[in-house]
Amino acid sequence: MNRKQKKRLWRIIAAAVLFVLGLLPLPTLARAVGFLLAYLTVGYDVLWRAALGVKNGRLLDESFLMAVASLGAIAIAVYEGSYDFAEAVAVMLLYQVGELFQSYAVGKSRQSIKAILALRPDFATVERDGTLVRVAPEEVAVGEAIWVAPGERVPLDGRIEEGESTLDTAALTGESLPLAVSVGDSLLSGSVNLSGRIKVRVEKSFSASTVSGILRLSEEMASKKAKTEAFITRFARVYTPLVCLAALLLAVLPPLASLALSLSPLWAEWIKRALTFLVISCPCALVVSVPLTFFAAMGGAGRMGILFKGAGHIEALAKAKIAVLDKTGTLSQGAFSVVDIQPAERREEILSLAATVEAGSNHPLAKSVLAAYGEGAALAPPLDVTEYSGEGVAATVAGKRCLVGNEKLLRRFGIAPVAAPRGTVLFVAKENTLLGYLLLADAPKPTASAAISALRLAGVERTVLLSGDSAAATAAFAESLGIEEAEGSLLPADKVAKVEALLAEKPQGSTLVFVGDGINDAPVLSRADIGIAMGGIGSDAAVEAADAVIMDDNPEKLAKGIRHAKRCMGIVKQNIGFSLFIKGGCLLLGALGLAEMWLAVFADVGVMVLAVCNALRAMQTPK
Repeated sequence: MNRKQKKRLWRIIAAAVLFVLGLLPLPTLARAVGFLLAYLTVGYDVLWRAALGVKNGRLLDESFLMAVASLGAIAIAVYEGSYDFAEAVAVMLLYQVGELFQSYAVGKSRQSIKAILALRPDFATVERDGTLVRVAPEEVAVGEAIWVAPGERVPLDGRIEEGESTLDTAALTGESLPLAVSVGDSLLSGSVNLSGRIKVRVEKSFSASTVSGILRLSEEMASKKAKTEAFITRFARVYTPLVCLAALLLAVLPPLASLALSLSPLWAEWIKRALTFLVISCPCALVVSVPLTFFAAMGGAGRMGILFKGAGHIEALAKAKIAVLDKTGTLSQGAFSVVDIQPAERREEILSLAATVEAGSNHPLAKSVLAAYGEGAALAPPLDVTEYSGEGVAATVAGKRCLVGNEKLLRRFGIAPVAAPRGTVLFVAKENTLLGYLLLADAPKPTASAAISALRLAGVERTVLLSGDSAAATAAFAESLGIEEAEGSLLPADKVAKVEALLAEKPQGSTLVFVGDGINDAPVLSRADIGIAMGGIGSDAAVEAADAVIMDDNPEKLAKGIRHAKRCMGIVKQNIGFSLFIKGGCLLLGALGLAEMWLAVFADVGVMVLAVCNALRAMQTPK
């Protein structure tokens, strides 16, 4: 418990002691004073909030309802001459017990979010002029070297230059197994160095680092509401004035009708019923439990390595019936390798020319070509480099115009391609003459096949693979994983058009989810009902455009996320249905005078406690 919760607990205990003393056979005045002390001890903050609400024009909140109901109970006791304020104290005690329980539950659900926010590193140890200086991570420039000692959090993204160690990446990816790293391996900021001292060359500024991206996502998580959550807020704004009007009519109309019939009006009895009606009507179980369910679900998802940018995206993911997936880096390892070069007699010329043209590109295919040629090997600098999205690269090498790309690029320059094997092919041409091609392969991720099977079990009816790779390579890849539909040779605009068509075909009330990782996926991530980016190797643009991020790039997490979202929505519906059912029954009993004040509060607080307990189940994650 935090300090505020402990203070409330001690107030409840003190008020409970005074309440018990007031039940002893003491003189009427002594009992009345004891009850009033108990009432003020436990309820002064409620009365204060109610007064502030009246002052600021916010009348019809739960503090106002509790204040009116409990003060009304005191007024009735004074009117009847009994001065027995036990009912008013019981009302406030039970209410505060419910508030304490709610506060504790919210605090517990926040722990996962706080763990994410704790990723922010406090300092970076940077090497400058032969000395080590401890500075804020924001002050370290790209290219500088930092040292990370055992037990410290990695402050910036980079690559290891010296040393080896094991890292705890659980807060980033949800993976509890330590990750072994050595020279040449890349590091993500926010992970914890467990063993050896390592030297890291910084590759991203702090503002562009992994941990900064997570912190931004965490801030957005708290700012966006789900449609269900927004519905509850709107519901409370309409519902509360209506029940207040109903309570007023209940207090006034029956006595007036009795007067008209020359009967005793029984004002005290009907006012008491109206006050009981008000207490029962307080919709705190709904207002508290629904947002808490979404908040708990986001915390649970964060623990398993999925960050949602808002509660609304959980609601959308629960309705997913169509899953559209990118290929490279999403389902494949994103590490192509050159497996063949034809014709064999021109192998060295083709590879050298392709590496020269691709030298300045960050595309995975370009990196594979450079790796095949040999890292660090001398290359003539290309001139007039032009990249054609989804096609390839054109550049001038040694005064000659050279092309490296797919069939579309060749046709753009009027060159006829030759027959090539099924797969990812890069044609190489010089001065409008085709020299040959390189065949590249990109193996599926180890969990890709299981991920597709898990999607079907999670209720996804259609899986579609979209890729910028050749149609043949995309079809072969999809077939190997059991994906029903696949389309290749797509530009970013083509992917958007395909998703638009799928959105028009989806079942009513369902959603379409797109999963991608590259810069070219940003437009379609934004267009899908819910876009999910791969956070480990995904581009900043993709992560920024997405509605959720899978931190460890494991495609199996998509099905887990869908199951988690469906469970969350099931809990929300349970709480709404249960709360409205109990509330309706209690309101009827209160109006008929069959529910006393303390029983009304007990029922209201009891429903809230049960709903909150149920909401906390959303923190549990599927296995």
